[in-house]
Amino acid sequence: MPSSRPALRLSLLAFLAGALVLPLHAAEAPAKAPAAKNAKSAKKAPKRYTIEQFMATTSVTGATFSKDEKQILFSSNETGIFNVYTMPVGGGAPRALTRSTTDSTYAIGYFYNDDRVLFRRDQGGNELHHVYVRELDGTERDLTPGDKHRALFAGWRPDGSGFYLATNERDPKFFDVYLYDAGTYARQMVYRNESGMQVSAISRDGQWLALDKPNTTSDSDVYVVNLKTREMRHVTPHTGPASHSAASFDPESKRLLYTSNAEGEFARILAYDLASGKVEEVAKADWDLLGTDYSRNGRHRVSVVNRDGSIDVRVHEDGKPVAMPRLPGGELRQVSFSASGKLMAFYLNGDRSPNNLYVHDFRNGKTTQLTRSLSKDIDPDDLVEAEVVRFRSFDGMVIPSIYYKPKGASPSAKVPAVVFVHGGPGGQTMRGYNAQIQYLVNHGYAVLGINNRGSSGYGKTFFRADDRKHGLEPLWDCVEAKTWLASQGYIDPERIGIMGGSYGGYMTLAALAFRPEAFKVGIDIFGVSNWIRTLESIPPYWEAQRKALYDEIGDPVKDKDFLTATSPLFHADKIRKPLLVIQGANDPRVIKVESDEIVEAVRKRQVPVEYIVFPDEGHGFSKKKNQAEASAKILAFLDKYLKH
Repeated sequence: MPSSRPALRLSLLAFLAGALVLPLHAAEAPAKAPAAKNAKSAKKAPKRYTIEQFMATTSVTGATFSKDEKQILFSSNETGIFNVYTMPVGGGAPRALTRSTTDSTYAIGYFYNDDRVLFRRDQGGNELHHVYVRELDGTERDLTPGDKHRALFAGWRPDGSGFYLATNERDPKFFDVYLYDAGTYARQMVYRNESGMQVSAISRDGQWLALDKPNTTSDSDVYVVNLKTREMRHVTPHTGPASHSAASFDPESKRLLYTSNAEGEFARILAYDLASGKVEEVAKADWDLLGTDYSRNGRHRVSVVNRDGSIDVRVHEDGKPVAMPRLPGGELRQVSFSASGKLMAFYLNGDRSPNNLYVHDFRNGKTTQLTRSLSKDIDPDDLVEAEVVRFRSFDGMVIPSIYYKPKGASPSAKVPAVVFVHGGPGGQTMRGYNAQIQYLVNHGYAVLGINNRGSSGYGKTFFRADDRKHGLEPLWDCVEAKTWLASQGYIDPERIGIMGGSYGGYMTLAALAFRPEAFKVGIDIFGVSNWIRTLESIPPYWEAQRKALYDEIGDPVKDKDFLTATSPLFHADKIRKPLLVIQGANDPRVIKVESDEIVEAVRKRQVPVEYIVFPDEGHGFSKKKNQAEASAKILAFLDKYLKH
């Protein structure tokens, strides 16, 4: 999406969603091979690749253009940790602009009127991001200094004379908005946040601020504030559960565009007229519209559809659909435009190929691939295409899933399998390059990425189906996933495990504790073991979501008995199957003691437990060396306890 889009909403669903071990989105690579070659390669056994070969793949993300539109800015982990890079829009060698060796660094964008750069960085995965400027001489300056607060980029003034940042330095629970002068970096507070709502979007004329208010995980509202008069308006009055989320103001600062599922199962895009209060529909689809935004010159509007686990990007120019480049091997993602609108950057991402950065020139219709991220050692024909599958759970509910079948699996050569549970609650396993999964599949494991009830993307009824049922019905969906896998004639029903990160780690522990007969092994990656403690230790900057999380999962005081009954730590004596636990020491969401105590409790029962802690990671592992170690341990654990 365009770089001016405020990047500050803290997704409620992201609280326990966390990144997994290998980068989930790296770069898109070669086109599919011709049919004849595919047919030939299908008959031969795929080459097995080492973790070192997989880790030679580079992850790239983000794209903004320089003032002269000759350079493009992005983030890459080429050196083993994310840093900021630039390269010519016509192709060439990337040039590093930051050189951190300890803390992941991500580009925000070029300044509008020169080649200075804004970027963000935290410390060891603690999520206390600060916003920095890289000066023209290469020096770096922290624009939001301090030890205990978090800063978020909130957008540019249209002429580039200033930019907005939001920080919780005044009150750890609330984010205030500041306007920074692009020349002197002097700042002034433009909004003092006393409401606890989430800052979402700022109009180009600087007069309007959009706020999101989560009521529950499936019900939310949008408000707008007139920054001159301080008048606040409720944009989305409604009855019955419905989710609303501010997307962007139009270029003329006359309308606020937002998503709403109030009138059906899926979210559409509506526009609120700031003068009259009139609401009209802008776009709809048969699936959720995730959001929309405008290019810097205001002529292009980009919308994103979550279509059955795939990403569908729609672009309009002056209200008319734009024919997007048709490229084989993946889906377009992260579309952004140069200031003139003549150049468009985007990523292509596919099941067998990570993010690759492209630039399309509308003047001549030429599309240039700038990166080739897949490891040169890996033949994409040795990787597998994902398949969307569905099965009926214990009560007849249809459960959509993303399935990876290893090559060579057959009734005469049965393979082990893993149920892979996403983060959340309310996350979603989607199609696209997932190095963690491809690594396991390449080594002979079938993987089913389950979207159990409560997952997003399949309508609000399905999304709400897990409320106050964690450790119960959603877990039973995972057990039914095992039944589906076992029914495939090429999978050994006695060799099926479960794994997941964050909320998926909780589901893994819950499976071993509450359905100990179901899975042969479990892999818990920074998962919750004690809901009471996790809900009590929510970081202060998640204050706006606290009530919604309590409504979804349980109140640690009022619902203590229920949370005790559904927390694996208090039932660790039931865990009898081998367990691998992986944790980041600096995780602010699922704190380290969650893993420490479940490991200790299970070990007391003489159950095989392996435990890995990374001292320089948080909720998700961003450094290649740690990703490699964790992935190698996962495969070795599965080979030891599941495959044989």
